[in-house]
Amino acid sequence: MAKIEYTDILRDLKNKNYSPIYFLMGEEPYYIDIITDYIAANVLTETEKEFNQVVIYGKDTTVLDVINAAKRFPMMSQYQVVIVKEAQTLSNIDDLHYYAEKPLLSTILVINYKYKSLDKRKKLFKNLSEIGIVFDSAKLYDDKIPAWISSYLKSKNMSIDLKASALITDFVGNDLSRIAHELDKLIITIGNEATTINSSHIERNIGISKEYNNFELQKALSQKNIIKANRIINYFEKNQKLNPISFTLSSLYHFFSRVFLYHFIEDKSTKNIASALKINPYFVADYKLAAKNYSAAKVVSIISMLREYDLKSKGFGNVSMPPGGLLKELIYKILH
Repeated sequence: MAKIEYTDILRDLKNKNYSPIYFLMGEEPYYIDIITDYIAANVLTETEKEFNQVVIYGKDTTVLDVINAAKRFPMMSQYQVVIVKEAQTLSNIDDLHYYAEKPLLSTILVINYKYKSLDKRKKLFKNLSEIGIVFDSAKLYDDKIPAWISSYLKSKNMSIDLKASALITDFVGNDLSRIAHELDKLIITIGNEATTINSSHIERNIGISKEYNNFELQKALSQKNIIKANRIINYFEKNQKLNPISFTLSSLYHFFSRVFLYHFIEDKSTKNIASALKINPYFVADYKLAAKNYSAAKVVSIISMLREYDLKSKGFGNVSMPPGGLLKELIYKILH
């Protein structure tokens, strides 16, 4: 079965080509919410919604209740819309196959099954695939986030420079809903000031320092710039809410894991390195320099240290040292 993209679903919805069931599942809630919100806002008129649109929560209901709601006929409308949120908390979800075998065509049933996926071997999945839309919303890998940010902003007639994109990715991670929220705030705040978001916009409006962040820490470490690295971690120590040690350790782990891979790539051309490490070609120079300054053996040692200090930051083998002290100790060991 060909993978269904969320853009395909939205296109059909905009063309009023409706399916009787939309089973929206997967680790990434962002697209599930977009599809659900579109159906909730656009299928019925405001007058029709009063009698024909219902939202049910999985923790407060049963599969039988969902089926009974879906089997009702619409009142003075061509369709009724039944939206089931938090469906992953429903017990006996597989029993929904009884309805999926012969759904009511005047009902548009939307199931939000977040952070999980159906077992494709079960009868429910087979029935849903034959009669409705099954959308699997997969989590986006970190290396795909900058491209997603650019695409999102392009749809808003905006763009972003590489450093600003890296800052947002580092600060927010791969939570698309949070990223979209931060970008929307930026667009509103910037207004007509500019059409390209840069690191200064990020610093002024989101609170991420363009000089003291995990991205700049990686650069300082790749250069073995002891003074700059210590300035950054001193800033982190004074601003721990904006720079939690867990984010820094995760960022450094991903960075040095790629440095390790770099050592074993035979074709060291910029294009090939970018492809192999799944990074923008603009950042290849940082990895090249880091590989020059840290042997493969040293990188293995650093990765081991990062795991050790991650445990210490969670209280394992560490009784009294605060996060700032742990980070200073770690950075010293990396640089010496």
